[in-house]
Amino acid sequence: MDQGGQLDNLSPILSDQVLVNGTAVPLTLTGDGKLRFLGQRQRCLTVEKEVLGFAVEEGSRIRIKAVMEEREGICCCGNRGDLVRESFVFEPLSEDSLALWSQKLRDYIDSLGRPKRLLIFLNPFGGKKSATKIFSEDVKPYLEDADIQITVIETKHQLHAKEVAKTMDLSKYDGIVCVSGDGILVEVVNGLLEREDWSAAINMPIGMVPAGTGNGMVKSLLHAAGEQCCVSNAILAVIRGYKHSLDVATISQGKTRFFSVLMLAWGLIADIDIESEKYRWMGSARLDFYAIQRIFHLRHYNGRICFVPAPGFEDYGEPMSFHCRPTDEESPKQEESLKTQQHGYLGSDVKLEDMHWRTISGPFVSVWLHNVPWGSEDVMAAPNAKFSDGYLDLIMVKGLPKLALLSMMSNMNDGSHVESPYVTYIKVKAFILEPGTRVEDPTKEGIIDSDGEVIARGNVTYKGNQKPLMAYDKVQITVDQGLATLFAPK
Repeated sequence: MDQGGQLDNLSPILSDQVLVNGTAVPLTLTGDGKLRFLGQRQRCLTVEKEVLGFAVEEGSRIRIKAVMEEREGICCCGNRGDLVRESFVFEPLSEDSLALWSQKLRDYIDSLGRPKRLLIFLNPFGGKKSATKIFSEDVKPYLEDADIQITVIETKHQLHAKEVAKTMDLSKYDGIVCVSGDGILVEVVNGLLEREDWSAAINMPIGMVPAGTGNGMVKSLLHAAGEQCCVSNAILAVIRGYKHSLDVATISQGKTRFFSVLMLAWGLIADIDIESEKYRWMGSARLDFYAIQRIFHLRHYNGRICFVPAPGFEDYGEPMSFHCRPTDEESPKQEESLKTQQHGYLGSDVKLEDMHWRTISGPFVSVWLHNVPWGSEDVMAAPNAKFSDGYLDLIMVKGLPKLALLSMMSNMNDGSHVESPYVTYIKVKAFILEPGTRVEDPTKEGIIDSDGEVIARGNVTYKGNQKPLMAYDKVQITVDQGLATLFAPK
């Protein structure tokens, strides 16, 4: 910006005398969004970062509703962050001044592009079943301060959020917020992409407030901005209206599709994620508890992976020609799901046969694809993952001693597990998984888990009587760069 532009930003939009606690003091709103005034001491609020909203109260007073960093040891956020909500009241000296201040403040806040109408999904069953309390005590007050109109839907059953997202009137909202774990986000993305108007629908920004077991997406967003993963920081990211694009992976088998935003797992990680559900009452501790059980009763899986490596990873695996396209025939288990997929996004139209494919054969301990760095609040699964680089991060483990595996798993809280000599960590553009049987017992197979949901399960697996979306067979994954949009910290 030139010097003249800098001066314009520092010049007052409005400056006037107002009453603060009965005393006339100067109040100034500058072009760069600084609100300066005198109270007990000189104060300066940055509208973009600190001001949530304002209200005109009885007696011709304007109440500025703000969020501030903790001062003088005072904090009402407990262990959820170091922010505190504050109010500042001033009284213009005339009706004209009151109207002018109200208009200028409204114009500036509106210029920031913040959402004014939000659809809120609450998942009362996720994590420790605290979403309703988190919303009423920690989220709603912020939204009220920001004068955001909200519509709240408490999900009643699995796929409820998907059903709503698939049929909702998009014109009524500026965004969607999921007060939940990662599962509701996944449902919303799948619902938006199954609409006939998916290309417009997927532009709807989605916000996340941590209230589930994993919270990997919101942890990734806040950590990338150097912020603590807490409710206050998460809802402020929504209110401020900043946005970030997000890659979406299309998992396909024939004509059946599932859209993934977090991860796909097969082997050890999938077994821990899904089979530990029997200990859901333990909260996130269930994952650590069950991981130890699985490590000391380690399973190995036959199978093969095929992938298109990102630049710099071309030496991994063996070269192959593309011939392992998943079957176009649908199994009886898939017929019902296809009835709900007659319209919507079909996935990337990239020509897979024109890519340079590589392959690695098993047995495998674990195959894990990640779209963002954090799998949960305390598991940095893929430290080099980016939100919209157009690649998935592959974390693969083959044979290794159990003690080495235990050490590796204990290092997942900081991402250093990928430095283990037993881990292959690369980026891929496209991927095909050909799952097989357990080495120790060929009558048993495994689970394919995407974003915490079983999309395919083989013979003799946990809850094997439930019908998954896909067959336990070849699945293909492609990546669409920056397809979805999230509310995110600046």
